[in-house]
Amino acid sequence: MAKIRISLALSLATLASGFFLAACENPNPSSSTGNSTTSPTATTTTSDTKGLKIGSLLPTTGDLASIGQQMVGSVPLLVDTVNACGGVNGEKVSLVQVDDQTDPKAGAAGMTKLATLDKVGGVVGSFASSVSTAAVSVAVPNKVMLISPGSTSPVFTDKAKKGDFKGFWARTAPPDTYQALALAQLARKKGFKRVSTVVINNDYGVGFEKAFVETFEKLGGTVINKDKPIRYDPKAQTFDTEATAAFAGKPDAVLGVLYAETGSLFLKAAYQQGVTKGVQILLTDGVKSPTFPDQVGKASDGKYILSGAIGTVPGSSGPGLENFNKLWKEKKGGSPGEYAPQSWDAAALLVLAAQAAKENTGVAIAGKIREVSAGKGTPVSDVCEGLKLLKAGKQINYQGASGDVDVDANGDVIGTYDVWTVGDDGKIKVIDKVSPK
Repeated sequence: MAKIRISLALSLATLASGFFLAACENPNPSSSTGNSTTSPTATTTTSDTKGLKIGSLLPTTGDLASIGQQMVGSVPLLVDTVNACGGVNGEKVSLVQVDDQTDPKAGAAGMTKLATLDKVGGVVGSFASSVSTAAVSVAVPNKVMLISPGSTSPVFTDKAKKGDFKGFWARTAPPDTYQALALAQLARKKGFKRVSTVVINNDYGVGFEKAFVETFEKLGGTVINKDKPIRYDPKAQTFDTEATAAFAGKPDAVLGVLYAETGSLFLKAAYQQGVTKGVQILLTDGVKSPTFPDQVGKASDGKYILSGAIGTVPGSSGPGLENFNKLWKEKKGGSPGEYAPQSWDAAALLVLAAQAAKENTGVAIAGKIREVSAGKGTPVSDVCEGLKLLKAGKQINYQGASGDVDVDANGDVIGTYDVWTVGDDGKIKVIDKVSPK
């Protein structure tokens, strides 16, 4: 029955806003932030609607599920922490969680529900740039502040400069103009002169590709398939043609800007064709999850196909990282995964901005994001300390778990990048850091 009620509510919200007709949403239950249900597709909120209400729009299914599942725990953990130290504007914070399924249609439908039915003031999401593109088109006219912990396409910077988002967009992960620069520098440092690219055909893949080509060429490298870029359909299930094309011309390395599910199929197809031998595989944040080497599989000698691959991912080195890791271990066990610190920081900025504004609306939150993240106030890395100072009428400069999160006028932050590799045992380990210059 929970599934039926949720699907009906989502359909009504979607129809009312002129968006998609299907109930595409597949939300996740919250932990202790509301009335839980046993259904894995049920949305949960608290019954308290007087205080700040926020949402999350992250992928627990679909092409980015392996990373999304590492992210979703951060937002309810932040909400629980904030509520334990007094909440925001005198009331507890409520949370509504939605699975965007790594699908723009589901993301737009979920965002419509959050904005029109749940009436949230802010949302943490999404991860996939294509989903955030769909979601922000709903958030802006509904005046909901959207903060992405992982959508890195440079397209958002361009649109923000044009005023398309009206201040209702920010992100806690740096745009791919920086990551592309970092990866291009890494490739040249390792002596690669001739590189080809293969990317998922969406905002993330194409935006990264363009930034990488421009930067790599400026550094003296050659992208051998520049005039015939290989961009695969996000819905594709076979990749023989793309694999042949990507490795043609004897490149020193092949850069894959991929998502985990489809990317594993591409790399497996390339290995089975025998074209990967002697070619360095370069990867990005879209596939960095502990399960990805297993998704790609093993060679006939028992070694992992991805053994020796290297990649980059936005790093986490903020003043609040140590305390975040301790809290995660205490409450959840183990260590947080990729983009969990960025998700925590996105949620933290929403609650801190609401407290700074002394209002719980999206308009009020949007108006205070830069002040609490990059202003001249007291530096704080503890969200409860930040709330305490704000309640006392003080200004703060939140220093997050992922980084300083100094949000600029375009909603962007600058970060450093971890360099990671895959060992013969299939384990991913960070081996270096690189800062784009």
